[in-house]
Amino acid sequence: MRHLRKGRKFKRTKNQRKALVKSLLGNFILREKMQTTEAKAKEVKSLIDRIINKAKKAQDPIKKVAVVRDLRKELQLAAVKKLNGEFIKRFANRTSGYARVIKLAPRKSDNAKIALIEFVD
Repeated sequence: MRHLRKGRKFKRTKNQRKALVKSLLGNFILREKMQTTEAKAKEVKSLIDRIINKAKKAQDPIKKVAVVRDLRKELQLAAVKKLNGEFIKRFANRTSGYARVIKLAPRKSDNAKIALIEFVD
């Protein structure tokens, strides 16, 4: 049973999974729209809410240093800069639900479920 087990494994080891999620999150923040498999899109959607809320809570300079340090472990530097600048203003009046997953037709080569993930405006 998988009680209290969060996240998906994607048939990868822990380090590979961590690197995959870090690159998915960074690319999604930088490009603001991404087409990927449905499982990866759902995983990114659940993580992006936590990351944006964490960035929004760090408004004063003392907290901001600590939060940026924490975010730097999870994201690329360019993504952290964009997150602290543009995204805080963009989602100031929204409490959650920053991204949406739209299911698309399956991929022709291997029939994998494909989804489009994008930020809600």
